[in-house]
Amino acid sequence: MGHSDQHAIIKTAEKLCQQQAIRFTDQRRQVLEIIAASTAPVGAYEILDQIRQIHPSAAPPTVYRALEFLQQYGLIHKLESLHAYVACNHPGDPHTSQFLICFDCGKVKELDDVGISSSVKQAATASGFQPTERLVEVTGTCEKCQTKSNNPKDA
Repeated sequence: MGHSDQHAIIKTAEKLCQQQAIRFTDQRRQVLEIIAASTAPVGAYEILDQIRQIHPSAAPPTVYRALEFLQQYGLIHKLESLHAYVACNHPGDPHTSQFLICFDCGKVKELDDVGISSSVKQAATASGFQPTERLVEVTGTCEKCQTKSNNPKDA
């Protein structure tokens, strides 16, 4: 994620919290900044390590509470398969997401494909299942890594 993306994510979070009259505490801001600044999904303990550089006494529950808050308000997504977090591309805009996760380089791309979302919802409903969250994770190899493995001399 570029620096301007990170800035935009923080600005959106500030606006969202202001609109809903909820506090965007320093802790929440710092956790979101760490996730937004990362080029790959970040785990809770990686976040804690970075927070401890600012607040040496920070404890895991503090980070988990901030993550819970950021997730609840759609500012970040948790990728279950990686036990890691990514910043949301368009917070404040209700959507279901699909993530393409490259196992070679670790990059993640967020999609918002309505067709996939409605297919998952229809299939779940047809099975008598009531989904609460529709987050689809697709693992594989990104275009860049495929090109690298097809041209080993370029690597």
